[in-house]
Amino acid sequence: MHARLNTHLGGAARAWLDQALDEAAAHPGVHGPISVWELRIAEAGRRCGPEYADAARVLLLHAARADPDALARVYRQGTAAERRAVLHALPHLVPGPGALSLVEDALRTNDTRLVAAAVGPYAARHLDPHSWRHAVLKCLFTGVPVDEVAELPRRARADAELARMLGDYADERAAAGRPVPEDLYRVLALTEPTATPTGTPGSSGTSGTPGSSGTPGTSGTSGTPGTSGTSGTPGSSGTPGTSGTSGTPGSSGTSGKES
Repeated sequence: MHARLNTHLGGAARAWLDQALDEAAAHPGVHGPISVWELRIAEAGRRCGPEYADAARVLLLHAARADPDALARVYRQGTAAERRAVLHALPHLVPGPGALSLVEDALRTNDTRLVAAAVGPYAARHLDPHSWRHAVLKCLFTGVPVDEVAELPRRARADAELARMLGDYADERAAAGRPVPEDLYRVLALTEPTATPTGTPGSSGTSGTPGSSGTPGTSGTSGTPGTSGTSGTPGSSGTPGTSGTSGTPGSSGTSGKES
């Protein structure tokens, strides 16, 4: 991923990223009020440009070997863009469900970029069925394409409860005179017991294009930085930025750092 990203960066950006990665590898973990690599994450948008900042941030998190506590700290204190990078990094840095609180927090927002990042591979692996169904409905409600939902065909197959929820949502929309999202019918078709995953939505991101459209690569290779909920009822307004149940990171979502 680093090599691919370098092909898109100018000389100054490549030099900055190489030095930042070396610093993160030499001083991993959390040190004092803020670590050097955390400062570099904040600088990534300015140094690498917004198009490639996500990929640079994921690489920095991986180089720093950020554990769930460090990831929660970056997420809690970061901008929306920095939080998105944390979500993309989760499947490569956290093997178990220990960081689900970050996914849940992102799904409580109405920031479509955070919601899209939250329904990536980490959510596909660790969200319980009830929470995952509500995450899918949150995508439909907020207009996030279901193509962003990782492993959608596998998790939706033969899910009668998801089919019921989709039908109820479609009925509500129709009764209110509102159009039913086309993606709803795509997901509904996947809930059939005989549905096949071939040619249907899978994991999020764009393969082979680091940081393109704000999403760093795709997942699928353990230990290689790439991409990344329990949600309430879809469409709940949540708290702007992020939430804050006790013990769940959630700052206002507006930081003094750049996006």
